[in-house]
Amino acid sequence: MLPEQVLHVRTVPSRAARPVDWPAGTPEGLVEAFAARGVERPWAHQVEAALALAQGAHTVLATGTASGKSLGYQLAVGTALAADPNATVLYLAPTKALAADQLASWRALERDGARWLRAAPYDGDTAPQDRVWAREHANILLTNPDMLHVGILPHHERWAVFFRNLTHVIVDESHTYRGVFGSQVGILLRRLRRVAAHCRGERPETVFVGASATSADPAAHFTTLIGAPARAVTEDGSPHGAVHVGFWQPELTDRRGENGAPVRRSAMATAADLVTDLALQQTRTLAFITSRRGAEAIAGTAKRQLEEVEAGLGTRIAAYRSGYLPEERRALEEALRSGRLLGMASTPALEMGIDVAGLDAVVVAGWPGTRASFFQQIGRAGRGGQDALAFFVASDDPLDTFVVDHPEAVFDLGVEDTVVDPQNPHLLGPQLCAAAAELPITPDALGWFGTPARVRELLDALVAQGLLRRRPAGWFWTHAEHAAGLVSLRDDGGGPMDIIDVESGALLGTMDSPQTHYQAHPGAVYVHQDRTFLVEDLDEDAHAVLVTRAWPDFTTQARDVTEIEIVAVERRLDAHGSSLRWCLGDVQVRTQVVSFQRKALLSGEVLGEEPLDLPARDLFTSAVWFQASSEELVAAGLTMDRLPGALHAAEHAMIGMMPLVASNDRWDIGGVSMVLHPDTGSPAVFVYDGRPGGAGFAERGFEQARRWVTATAAAIHTCECPEGCPSCVQSPKCGNRNSPLDKAGALTVLRFLIERFDALAEVDVGEPEAAED
Repeated sequence: MLPEQVLHVRTVPSRAARPVDWPAGTPEGLVEAFAARGVERPWAHQVEAALALAQGAHTVLATGTASGKSLGYQLAVGTALAADPNATVLYLAPTKALAADQLASWRALERDGARWLRAAPYDGDTAPQDRVWAREHANILLTNPDMLHVGILPHHERWAVFFRNLTHVIVDESHTYRGVFGSQVGILLRRLRRVAAHCRGERPETVFVGASATSADPAAHFTTLIGAPARAVTEDGSPHGAVHVGFWQPELTDRRGENGAPVRRSAMATAADLVTDLALQQTRTLAFITSRRGAEAIAGTAKRQLEEVEAGLGTRIAAYRSGYLPEERRALEEALRSGRLLGMASTPALEMGIDVAGLDAVVVAGWPGTRASFFQQIGRAGRGGQDALAFFVASDDPLDTFVVDHPEAVFDLGVEDTVVDPQNPHLLGPQLCAAAAELPITPDALGWFGTPARVRELLDALVAQGLLRRRPAGWFWTHAEHAAGLVSLRDDGGGPMDIIDVESGALLGTMDSPQTHYQAHPGAVYVHQDRTFLVEDLDEDAHAVLVTRAWPDFTTQARDVTEIEIVAVERRLDAHGSSLRWCLGDVQVRTQVVSFQRKALLSGEVLGEEPLDLPARDLFTSAVWFQASSEELVAAGLTMDRLPGALHAAEHAMIGMMPLVASNDRWDIGGVSMVLHPDTGSPAVFVYDGRPGGAGFAERGFEQARRWVTATAAAIHTCECPEGCPSCVQSPKCGNRNSPLDKAGALTVLRFLIERFDALAEVDVGEPEAAED
């Protein structure tokens, strides 16, 4: 009998195998090498992809988790390398862990029969002497976008032989390249294609192959990512066991949170219990959660609970996340593969193609952001062909509330589009400087980077700023330092911060600069492999976070306050016969982390709050917003005294539901609501992208208005709390302590919007419309 917390059960059906013969011309040594790993015949999709690549077509292989996508591209490039002893291949992975896993796979092929393969890593962990060997002798180079950006393309003269013979580029887990990071990588791949074409001369163009989870349109995404037409292989011919998925809503507790709202048991505590119970049954389990702290908390709690049952059993549970040192990651990956670990709590770092067979169960604690990620995660179980279990555990979040009550939103809809914008001028400008430093940008090369007229305009702006020099032959970088330093692929340019143990001086790990005000402020709890530390000092000038060992029984949660100013309106929809406007445009956001709360480790109960003195940060980005007159909102059923709480609650809920339409993480966006915004002269609610220049999320929210707002209203309506709680309208990072909030008022506001969507029509704003004085 199922626990009452399991509201629904859905089954991902098993899939029958469709094996086919090896393509004609496949080298005998490669067939032997695949046979050594138990592959007697390939699946149909693997051969389809290999044949497309052999014809010179850019191809993305977009099939399910554990479908053997890597064999598809290994078959193609292994055959190409056997035919041309001078040919080279570049493999790009979004994480070092995935690259290490693939390196082992390539070397196994070489050992077991494909003797012509010479795979080598080239990343931040590679020793200097090994880097020289890789550059001069490897024909399969495994790296990541970061190293390609700072270590290879800026020095492409040293790599001339490698690039001249570069026949294929493998972009693994290509679906992960979305938002700002994906847009940055898209521009980087255009730089790579241009340098390769320059070095190859009259030879055929380098062929790009992507391996991706399923998405709404993998061919369109990969085409946008690489800047060239691509085809997709999507029919999965591999077998997979059935996965039974339980949708788990943690129970309400007797505790009360802010403003007296009821508090559910946390997703972390529930996930830890599930990992514990499954481990006791010898069920190998992987638990996913989006936050580093969450992974550490789940693993730590499960360890302690298992030790209470049997001494030493807790050692078979571990956490895994980014920020660990390389040797720690490698040891954990091997322990999970070998079965020494019964359970692991991980951030999405293990969602990707690291080969871990034999898992029996997956726990997904909190919605991972996209349906594509959700299916990637639950697909980790059942890889051996056996039936498997998966649990989605809802966290206190409007989207989780919606999903746990509406499994059809997961199983009966197509997976999301992937948002990528390589022509974002805020991202493209600095990368054009890097491209000019690699090779002068001539007028006939503008098309590599987008619409030539837009690229030329941006280049001229860079000249005016003194970053580039315009000469008759084109645009040149003339500074002594390399322009790659202007670009940070993964954050807003602050660079990584070192986490340093004050007592020992040891480097514990790293953290991206934008996270530090929220996660590494003085007084914050930092967790590393179940060891807890308190932050003593955040030294942004030295890029260091100084911590000391501690044993707190609480976690910390930062709070911020935000102001927003409209810079320009790019698109606007007006409702006929109403004051309602639905807008998209550029905004300036000023955010300041002002305090932090201490919360009980498992229950989440607020134990206290302390102020912080941190500088404000300005952000120029994109936002979607609506505005309407207070008179109309009052006529819809509100009163003036309820208006602040209604708008505030609607803002929180809309932020929580945006991932349903925009493929973002909740923490990628922010929001502001005001009863009288100075730029609109009326009530307004803004939701903005959390990265400079925007990441495409606001634009998707603008275009998917009806679906977004309707789902938000449904999430609030179905939440069983009486006056609002974290599952519907409360926000964990609200700087106003979630006050005022009016749950019923938020429903009134959202229904006001829904009733007028049919009357919305686009207004021609011509040139981006500046905010009114």
